[in-house]
Amino acid sequence: MSITTINTQLLRKMFLCGAENLSSNKEWINELNVFPVPDGDTGTNMTMTVVSAVNEVTALGDTDDMKAVCKAISSGSLRGARGNSGVILSQLFRGFCKIVRDHQEVDVPLVADAFDKAVETAYKAVMKPKEGTILTVAKGAAVKSRELADNGVVEFDTYIPEVIQYAESILASTPDMLPVLKQAGVVDSGGQGLVQVLKGCYEAFQGKEPNVELILHPEAQGEGEKTRESAEVQIRYAYGTEYIVETDKRFNSKTESDMRTYLDSIGENTIIFVEDNKISVHVQTNDPGLAVQRGLLYGQLTDVEIVNIRLHPEYTGSILAAHTEERAEEEVPQTPSGEHKDIGIIAVAAGDGIAEIFRGLGADYVISGGQTMNPSTEDILNAVDQVNADSVIILPNNKNIIMAANQAANMDHEKNLIVIPTKNIPQGITAVINFMPDQDAEANRVNMTEEIGHVSSAEITYAVRDTMIDDVEIREGNMMAIGDKGILNVGEDTNAVALEALEKMVDDSTELISIYYGADTSEEDAQTLQGQASERFPSCEVELQSGGQPVYYYILSAE
Repeated sequence: MSITTINTQLLRKMFLCGAENLSSNKEWINELNVFPVPDGDTGTNMTMTVVSAVNEVTALGDTDDMKAVCKAISSGSLRGARGNSGVILSQLFRGFCKIVRDHQEVDVPLVADAFDKAVETAYKAVMKPKEGTILTVAKGAAVKSRELADNGVVEFDTYIPEVIQYAESILASTPDMLPVLKQAGVVDSGGQGLVQVLKGCYEAFQGKEPNVELILHPEAQGEGEKTRESAEVQIRYAYGTEYIVETDKRFNSKTESDMRTYLDSIGENTIIFVEDNKISVHVQTNDPGLAVQRGLLYGQLTDVEIVNIRLHPEYTGSILAAHTEERAEEEVPQTPSGEHKDIGIIAVAAGDGIAEIFRGLGADYVISGGQTMNPSTEDILNAVDQVNADSVIILPNNKNIIMAANQAANMDHEKNLIVIPTKNIPQGITAVINFMPDQDAEANRVNMTEEIGHVSSAEITYAVRDTMIDDVEIREGNMMAIGDKGILNVGEDTNAVALEALEKMVDDSTELISIYYGADTSEEDAQTLQGQASERFPSCEVELQSGGQPVYYYILSAE
């Protein structure tokens, strides 16, 4: 029997199955990213975006109220949006829901209108739309949708698979639109994410019931008792790691947040509980040594426990069990504090050293995050709530966070939010240094935006797979210097790669070189690089600072 209309209940199921299929394929989508860096990106960001919407949709229960479901999808994805791909996906949902929300049932012509509105809304949200991306795939789906509707197709049984098939053909052509995709041998990751959402929607249309638990907790098993074999397949992080740190050092909420960001970058299910001079820590990770070393930064360790979860799938950990509720209570947002000011500053940064630099330069609030974990639009809005100022300057410090920051600025109607498009940490530091407290918000926007164009930067990390970028052959395990416009150089030795990157960054006008070394770089190695740079560039001042950032061995700047 052919279906010509979709009601609220079916639309709700289609959305949830779309989210489930996206979540199930997020690691594969991550692997499509052009840059082979060791951090989650497109698949993770898109999944976390829809998870926020899934939470709001499921909170409604089995409702027949189309407007309520559409509001939950739209607002949930907008607030939960992470990364450029997540923001674009949220705008696609927003545009689609604007059309269908006032109808208890939708037909093919109405869905075609909704596709058109979705694409229009998403393109408007991007300052400089680029073809060969998720936008192109969405536009292709909308074009096919309109064609089918105009040709009199009324049965969703025919309509949906043809739209998906055409979207897949557009996705397959994205390498022809973006040379960087062709050279890397991949299709656009955001476009693939969108196709997986559409395929999941079709599965629901065909009768599949969504598994909400699998969306919200992808590590969870299906019904019935887990076998050891299935548990091993599902467990991503093998070692439950716990310890207590006895410290006499200052350990405030911001330091705790930085520590949690680092542990989250090497594992999951992180719990940190502070009581007097004792810090209780739990994390599941594949490298317990790194987790333990992190604790040693703050004091002496006691009660260290490391358990192989694959051998003991029943393991939960005493700290995890005892302090989950306390942690939830601690994370309730606080009301703004401090003296009221005209202009406040928020910066996004990963690494306790980087965070302290921003605070020392005058940032009112530092959001823990960056390349390894893009904060959501809601994270940024919550940070804005903590700043007691009429205008708030936001420094994203990552090109993949700028759109989420702009989305936050568009959603907050109580304060004047100004996003300075800082694409990396050095640009953010330059921006905050050039903040003029005696000038108004607009003057600062103009000045700070201009100044960030005067700094060159590079990040040193390792490759997680073989690929080719910018005509540079990269092998898994190679050290890479990623500059403002792409790969600067590749090699085997971290310091050698960093020094060669500086060779390409420094020119006759350069006066200052800054080196921020990460959590996985020893101070001795960093000092060696500082000495090499000072010798190679005698006319420049070379500063060395501990950034503590995960994943990136060095962040370099030349200005």
